[in-house]
Amino acid sequence: MRSRPPISFSDLSGARVGVWGLGIEGTANLQRLTSLTTDLVVVEDAPAEGRMLGHDVLGLGEGGLEALRSCSVVVKTPGVRRRRPEVAELEAAGIPVVGGLGLWMQEAPLERVLLVTGTKGKSTTTAVAGHLLTRLGYRTLVGGNIGRAPYDPLQDPEFDYAIIEVSSFQATDLATSAPVVAVTSLHPDHLDWHGGVEEYFGDKLSACAQPGADLTVADATSPLLAERADHLGPHLWWVRGDEPDLGGRWLSALGLRGDHNRRNAMIARACLVSLGVTEASDADALAYAAEEFAGLDSRLREIGSIAGVKFVDDSLSTNVLPTVAALDAYPHERIALIVGGHDRGIDYGPLGQALAARAARPGSGEAAVFSIPENGARISETIREHLGGSADVTDCGDLREAVKAGYAWASGERGVVLLSPAAPSFGLFRDYKDRALAFAAAMSECER
Repeated sequence: MRSRPPISFSDLSGARVGVWGLGIEGTANLQRLTSLTTDLVVVEDAPAEGRMLGHDVLGLGEGGLEALRSCSVVVKTPGVRRRRPEVAELEAAGIPVVGGLGLWMQEAPLERVLLVTGTKGKSTTTAVAGHLLTRLGYRTLVGGNIGRAPYDPLQDPEFDYAIIEVSSFQATDLATSAPVVAVTSLHPDHLDWHGGVEEYFGDKLSACAQPGADLTVADATSPLLAERADHLGPHLWWVRGDEPDLGGRWLSALGLRGDHNRRNAMIARACLVSLGVTEASDADALAYAAEEFAGLDSRLREIGSIAGVKFVDDSLSTNVLPTVAALDAYPHERIALIVGGHDRGIDYGPLGQALAARAARPGSGEAAVFSIPENGARISETIREHLGGSADVTDCGDLREAVKAGYAWASGERGVVLLSPAAPSFGLFRDYKDRALAFAAAMSECER
């Protein structure tokens, strides 16, 4: 793992700084840097706007890269791949290429910061930890890959604790870490961005090994994490999710469905204990704190019911891991599973294995798969390889068609139409929220 230079936002005061990439975090980078220096170079690969916050936006191939070469430091958005040749060129020329989260970490009170990462489950774990702390009366900043960057002007800079969700993209930009890091799961993902499975694993777990990291609270049920225990920092707290936990009242009060979410919540509590939050070890205080947890949009959220069939939005599922967990959360229901989206090149064998195991398990509800482009056909092929002639798989032209076909199949007692795509929304939809809205609209058509 290559270390990043330990540079803070304050170090950039008055310097000539490049801002590479906008979007949510890139815009926050620009806003924060505008308060520190007027000498900014703003670059996008393919600019949608000519100006942003009073600054000209240059195209990378239209003078932008040359302009970045004139900067003391370049602050990139996480969407810019760390392994891009332009990044290597800038760093070879002695120009550090850093990220906004890494800059913020250099000046943050790290003993009160929790970093949460993992292939899946990190958003739920972050949200649970933030909710518990807020209900316990602490000023809590929740941000990073969920919500806003911690240095965004709309975030309150004063906090007792900061819970920061860290994506694998953001982790590559960190030069230091917090003493407590949570790792909720590990499974191949974003292979097109990282360049391969081992590169992804190394980037994802890098926050556990950067300077400052001490304790990693990790999912004990993940074989891939167990194999990489030596990459998880000096001290480990393994959480299985089936151990007794303060009587369990607080877990019930959260209202989360599925064993995986129980484990995510227990990881969150273990992290609060590790941060020194005494109430996290008090059953009554924790049960009170867990009340009124709203959960996450598009994460196993039941959005409606028609003639006894439930419609469940799990549009945030962009990988095999959460889709398998979603199936397990409805063990006895008759499930019409909708899968497919942007193709990252990941292996869908584990999904085929999970469906085959469900079919062989006595008392399990039936499951049928309805696939959508662009990689739906590839997922279908993998599922057929595992289930053979017993595979109930239908390739659909779009989400609307899949919802209608799934509803027709699931009609009857304990039927569920489950949108858990195991793939990102890129291409067909703006984002997972747009995909969720399309799912809800297709559900409405089933009522007619």
